[in-house]
Amino acid sequence: MSVFFQLAVTAALALAVVVGTIAYFRAVRTARPPVGVFNGRDIFMMMGFVLALPYVYLALPGAVLPVVLALVFAGGLSVGYQPLIANGRLRWALITALIASVLVTHLAFGETAPPYWVANSCVVGLVVVSATNLNVQGGMRLKNVAWFLLALAAYDAFFAWVVPLTQELADAVQGYPYAPAAGLRIGEDLGAVVGMGDLLAYALFTTTAYKAYGKPGLRTGIALVVLFGAAAPVAALHLIAAATGDAPGIIPAQVFFGPAAFVAYQVLRRRGPERRMADIVFRRDREQAPRQSPVRAEARPVA
Repeated sequence: MSVFFQLAVTAALALAVVVGTIAYFRAVRTARPPVGVFNGRDIFMMMGFVLALPYVYLALPGAVLPVVLALVFAGGLSVGYQPLIANGRLRWALITALIASVLVTHLAFGETAPPYWVANSCVVGLVVVSATNLNVQGGMRLKNVAWFLLALAAYDAFFAWVVPLTQELADAVQGYPYAPAAGLRIGEDLGAVVGMGDLLAYALFTTTAYKAYGKPGLRTGIALVVLFGAAAPVAALHLIAAATGDAPGIIPAQVFFGPAAFVAYQVLRRRGPERRMADIVFRRDREQAPRQSPVRAEARPVA
């Protein structure tokens, strides 16, 4: 029962975030930052940020950590959804209600109750949707994402199995609201949690693949999310538990998804150059384009 619950919840959460990200991508245009084109230096800086962030979290006192996470979530929601909700007061009212719902459900029901995880998952999912689109519409290409995910796979493996930094971070947020993860827990027996970083990886690859190669890229991304983002980590967890009699604490999903995404990029690139944002024209773009009235030939007097 546990394996099917974990597989269903993990796949549902990953697909929900991916679908939400694609829907945002098709419906909303974010302001392009003046950062030029993504390159290897940008990927190096992103990996530096990913490496430093857990240490920053662990350096904070326990009671301060949820406050910092709440502020980070609120800031991400404000920036990401400004193009969708231009009214600042309305946008911040909705953000405050979302952030408050996480705290209220945590205080009222506890950190293992479904209401808290539903509220927290909604906030985390919305942050991932906005962060993904800010990066993808800001110029990130599939090549950048593929190399980033490959590096992230090595990072996750090292800090899960060699230096237990991931487990330390998970322990640090125990008992506090605003966990950087989405999931669902029902009592003490059933539980499935997907890290915020994993959701961001799934959304980044699928959205950039869709931007770069259209529907073939989208189908590839969704297949990888289901097979290597949800099924492979859950199956590995239970197979290891059955073989050793002891369930591992953490199975890094990026160990499966990162290499698969890199191989998929190598296959997709054979279709030709990646599309840019300027190359994409959705149906609504054609509908909003000013219609040109047909030019009528002027009547000329007959000599």
